[in-house]
Amino acid sequence: MKLLALETSCDETAFAVLEDGEKVCANLVASQEELHRRFGGIVPELASRKHMELILPLAQQTLKEAQVRLDEIEAVAVTNGPGLIGSLVIGVSFAKALSYARGIPLLAVDHINAHFLAAFLEEEKPSFPLVALVVSGGHTALFYVKDYLEFYLLGQTRDDAAGEAFDKVAKLLGLGYPGGRIISRLAEEGDPERIPLPRPLLNKDVFDFSFSGLKTAVVNFVNDLRRKGLPVPVHDLCASFEKAVVEVLVTKTLNALKFTGGKNLVVAGGVAANKRLRQTLREEAAKGGFRLFLPRPAYCTDNAAMVGVCGYHKWRRRAFADLELDVYARSHFPRYQG
Repeated sequence: MKLLALETSCDETAFAVLEDGEKVCANLVASQEELHRRFGGIVPELASRKHMELILPLAQQTLKEAQVRLDEIEAVAVTNGPGLIGSLVIGVSFAKALSYARGIPLLAVDHINAHFLAAFLEEEKPSFPLVALVVSGGHTALFYVKDYLEFYLLGQTRDDAAGEAFDKVAKLLGLGYPGGRIISRLAEEGDPERIPLPRPLLNKDVFDFSFSGLKTAVVNFVNDLRRKGLPVPVHDLCASFEKAVVEVLVTKTLNALKFTGGKNLVVAGGVAANKRLRQTLREEAAKGGFRLFLPRPAYCTDNAAMVGVCGYHKWRRRAFADLELDVYARSHFPRYQG
């Protein structure tokens, strides 16, 4: 079964062709980083316009690379939320047109669901049930996952997502965009113990996250030094900030594993490519006796292959969408009840 998947929830235009929901025949991503870098963040209107420019040629290029003809495609899967409304509309409109013109099923995919299913693109696949941490520029949430399409929210950020906090701190320090990779690179040369920073909600008996207080602590630290005319120890600050974020993410995730009795952990999303986070989780898995599944970095950031995995399992269950399919900015998940 050959499926075409597309992803336009934010600032990446992405297409993939999957065979039987596992074999990736092609997976192409067109990034808009250069377009948005001078603004220090994503400009939604510009993102939508760029998607319109890229979507058809990228679809054609993906089919060519996969060596698959359009008439061999049996279904089309598309992200319809959460994300930027204008960007989502471009992708969903394209998928609807293709579904209608070719007479093939249309499959609606939740972006967050797709992120943790990226783990099933790797050779070693997790088993259910599992705990999933999805951590990216727009999302930070923990889930108890019973099946490919059945999962329950344990906790989520109350304010900034982890990746969003990275971007804002990088902008404060004048480091550029996107902030996560830049801070991680500079952190390698810094002392993570030098600057004491808070760990929000770390000792609270909840699975929710909060990163705005940590971001504010960095702002206050930098402003205080600047008022005094003192240099900002950028490398040490990056290392201390990164360690604080990672410590919160790891502690909450380990607590979720204990609470649910989980033995399988999937960590996905753009921030899951962070070296300190991956290394810390591997160390904890070696000590804690749970199995850790980390998609390769290319499957952590937004891509269409992960959308294809989710779409394939919807296709298997005949969970088709119709041409009235709408988009949404935020997801609403059922809470875990134990």
